[in-house]
Amino acid sequence: MKKVFVQTFGCQMNVYDTGKIHALLGKDGFESTDSMNDADVIIVNTCSIREKPELKLHSFLGDALKIKRTEDRPVTVAVAGCVAQQEGQKLLNRYRELDLVFGPDAVPRVRELVDAARSDVPRATKQVLDTEFLDLETYAFASELDPGSTGQVGAFVTIQKGCDNKCTFCIVPTTRGPEVSRSSDQILEEVKGLADTGVREITLIGQNVNSYGLKVAGERTFAQLLYAVSDVPGVERIRYTTSHPRDMGPDVIQAYRDLPKLTSHLHLPVQSGSDRVLRRMKRFYNREHYLSLVDQLRDARPDMVLSTDFILGFPGETDEDFEQTMSLLDEVAFESSFSFKYSQRPGTSALRLLKDEVAPDVAQARLVRLQQRQREISIAAHESLSGQTMDVLVEGPSRYDEGVVCGRTSTFKMINFPGTLDLVGKTVPVSVIRGFTNSLRGEWVH
Repeated sequence: MKKVFVQTFGCQMNVYDTGKIHALLGKDGFESTDSMNDADVIIVNTCSIREKPELKLHSFLGDALKIKRTEDRPVTVAVAGCVAQQEGQKLLNRYRELDLVFGPDAVPRVRELVDAARSDVPRATKQVLDTEFLDLETYAFASELDPGSTGQVGAFVTIQKGCDNKCTFCIVPTTRGPEVSRSSDQILEEVKGLADTGVREITLIGQNVNSYGLKVAGERTFAQLLYAVSDVPGVERIRYTTSHPRDMGPDVIQAYRDLPKLTSHLHLPVQSGSDRVLRRMKRFYNREHYLSLVDQLRDARPDMVLSTDFILGFPGETDEDFEQTMSLLDEVAFESSFSFKYSQRPGTSALRLLKDEVAPDVAQARLVRLQQRQREISIAAHESLSGQTMDVLVEGPSRYDEGVVCGRTSTFKMINFPGTLDLVGKTVPVSVIRGFTNSLRGEWVH
């Protein structure tokens, strides 16, 4: 049995792509392995949204190519994902022993690409490159399910790829191409297949899910897709990510009134609380519009919990701009957030703003202050839940405590409580005992 090892860096899209890689190569007799040293094919699926994940690639490749040089059997080493798309031939030039580089749109062709790159001779190299983008006519994903989804409670399903927005800080349009939606019939077929394997929670993913289907005449809108997924037998919960605030429409907000399966948590990236910075980022909404969305969402779903993204130290961000971001954090009371210092990415228009670069120590101080305030808000929100009973979809055993299982509430709160593994996949009432920064502790009410 041939073996494949895939290391995944980055977002949910990369996790999903990795699942498809395993499913497709499985058709050619490749068994997944957790040990890179045992693998006949080693693939690193990369992220370039920020600089740090990109740096991880080069460290990983050093280890992978060392295995290729020292093994007495043929080992194929490949780079996939956004850095592969971004760097392309440069990676093959830099690493002469690297066999294959392919972008996200080439994942459906991974069987042919691996076959072309493989050699029967130890330490031989056949360099293969595929960074072609798919278009509306050719974009389709394999219907094969990720073998790793069997037995899982939740699964990702990609509904679109790419992005047509031109946010000045973002490299996604360069690495994942223009926005293209999958057929809703194909999506629903995949959701049904996952539900049949026991998956109970579906997370629909894309770079900008709210604009799903708008380029194809007669296709479902995103809101209509949510209703259709809700009708699939076996699906108990629906989540989605990521939403662009500019494109969140009243039909999606109405879905929160109509669909109990649509969970009470939304990740709605704001990036900054300053209108001036939002204009420089080309986000095409302002603070007032964002806050109006928050009010509408909470009116539709009173228990709605919001999380977000912040970029600190964007070129030209002043102390006043930063204070507006801090005040927005308090006004919305986001219960969690991903926050980062601005990271220069190649090919993005924000590079033209570097004459207004924020000093690194200033950006770091702002990041520390925001994250500290976020921790305070998160802890207070979790502590306020003490004594409440919440429905929890049990996902599996706790990573830390024997005899303890964990799961999530509709509001995406992770809760650990004493229980047995026969609860996995079931929704049970749990009383909250204590709140921490990132999780809750509870007791099963039975």
